[in-house]
Amino acid sequence: MGSAGRSCVVAMLAADALFPASAAAPERLEPCLACHGAEGRSETPEVPSLGAQLSPYTLIQLFMFREGLRIAEPMSAIAKELSDQDLRSAADFIATLPAPRPPADPGDAVRLEQGRALARQYRCDGCHRPDFSGQDSVPRLANQREDYLLKTLREYKSGGRHGYDATMAEVLQPVADTQLVDLAYCLARAR
Repeated sequence: MGSAGRSCVVAMLAADALFPASAAAPERLEPCLACHGAEGRSETPEVPSLGAQLSPYTLIQLFMFREGLRIAEPMSAIAKELSDQDLRSAADFIATLPAPRPPADPGDAVRLEQGRALARQYRCDGCHRPDFSGQDSVPRLANQREDYLLKTLREYKSGGRHGYDATMAEVLQPVADTQLVDLAYCLARAR
């Protein structure tokens, strides 16, 4: 685990109780926001920004962590302690955080167009919407951390990350790694 991951664990362990039933949602989520970003944008390498993430998607992910269907420390340990209501409250609160902003640098026009072409070719914009804001249980991808997007795309392709269905693994099988790099670059700069 890198220093950023250790910092997240320290922040969580420093809290008296992760999700006391009487605490208000923001206070209860302080350990989570230490890693994922209090303003909706993560500054921690390979840790996703959660701002404006759709509540149904977040709820499913938290449930998967709690039930051991998705493993990533420290999330797996935290989620084991959460009730169904805790999961719902956390997911609803996360949806109210501001959406992450694109990087200040507009990016390389050629790489952006390559990424947009790939998104059209593999129909990413169908499930995730043309603006990549997500819908229902399909996550928001727009302006997500590029390193997290690339890590996740590679994990789906390799079978290292399991979703609640096999769609992502199937869609990504014909996609070359260089294309995954371009796709992540584009999605992180969606405008």
